[in-house]
Amino acid sequence: MAGKKQFDMDTALDAAMIQFWRDGYADTSLDDLSRATGLNRSSIYSSLGDKDTLFLRCLDRYAARYGEKYEAALSCAASEPVAAVRAFFDVTLERIADPELPDGCLIAQSVMAIPALSPSVAAHAEQKLGFQRERLRAALKAGRLTDQDGEAFAVHAAAVNQSLAVMSRAGASPAELLAVVGVTVDALSQAVRA
Repeated sequence: MAGKKQFDMDTALDAAMIQFWRDGYADTSLDDLSRATGLNRSSIYSSLGDKDTLFLRCLDRYAARYGEKYEAALSCAASEPVAAVRAFFDVTLERIADPELPDGCLIAQSVMAIPALSPSVAAHAEQKLGFQRERLRAALKAGRLTDQDGEAFAVHAAAVNQSLAVMSRAGASPAELLAVVGVTVDALSQAVRA
């Protein structure tokens, strides 16, 4: 029976997310998205939306997928803040080490490309980056840190996390990335003991 070609929405969104992640928003064309998803332009528009809408959906998908993992990693922060932050970084290091995924972080590279983004997409990317800082801030304040130290380490850990993504995209070795994490975890450990 002839009819409309069916496709799996999750598979198409994952393919679009990987395409944006690999090449960035500005360097991803509708033809690239069509090749990645296997959908023609009209199907992309009718099923997934225009490029901005699709990109927002991909940012949300990425943030949800890794946000859940970060939340789980930080869940022990009240009793073990150092172990929680270490587990937080482990999520990033595991994602970076996955050969099936592009290097870096979709959110970090999107924030770095803000001049090329529409105002609504730029605001959305900034919001997703802000969620990471908020997640860390809440976890560290639940731990044995003062509000001031919790705030400082949350900003620092978020910055280090984004730096790991940038460094991985630039070809840093796993050992170099692990060393960066070690410095941050050691500093947090000292602050907790103080």
